Amino acid sequence: MYIERKALIVGSALAAALSLLAAGCSKSQDETQASAAKTTVGTEIDDTVVTTKVKSALLADADIKSFDLKVETRKGAVQLSGFVDNQAQIERAIAATQAVEGVKSVENGITLKDGKATVGNTVDDGIITAKVKSALLADPNVKSFDIAVVTRKGEVQLSGFVDNQAQIDQAVELARKVEGVANVGNEMSIKK
Repeated sequence: MYIERKALIVGSALAAALSLLAAGCSKSQDETQASAAKTTVGTEIDDTVVTTKVKSALLADADIKSFDLKVETRKGAVQLSGFVDNQAQIERAIAATQAVEGVKSVENGITLKDGKATVGNTVDDGIITAKVKSALLADPNVKSFDIAVVTRKGEVQLSGFVDNQAQIDQAVELARKVEGVANVGNEMSIKK
């Protein structure tokens, strides 16, 4: 029984991998060339390393509320977003990010919090964030995995790197339509 279950799991994983491979192979030559021109595997790995180093630098500074920040990296350009208590935290976060090896530029999308959030606000914000992420995932024209969503007292902040202005406009519009969203802040950038 154990061997049959293991064979079923391995077979399912193999089938899923082949499906992904076939889907990737079905791209047109133009799509493949366009995506290859955008980034390389090496660039993606480098960006992941930079993101990890920035997150570590932010965590190492006790004066920065790094759990309230999102970090996205694209070709060495680091985008910071989220909510903090004061301007000094923003400045420290930017300085800590600029000091990280591999960071070419820093885009500041950090917003100041306005007042204390209650437990109810925090729960509501978590629900709103989940609803916004679901709305983005449901739209095939939006690259939702490239968009980070943070919510504070009903204010949704979208950040990340997307392909074009149409995706930014669509993501903002989808977020605005979600019940409970009071305002949408756009900190997204177009990939270069």
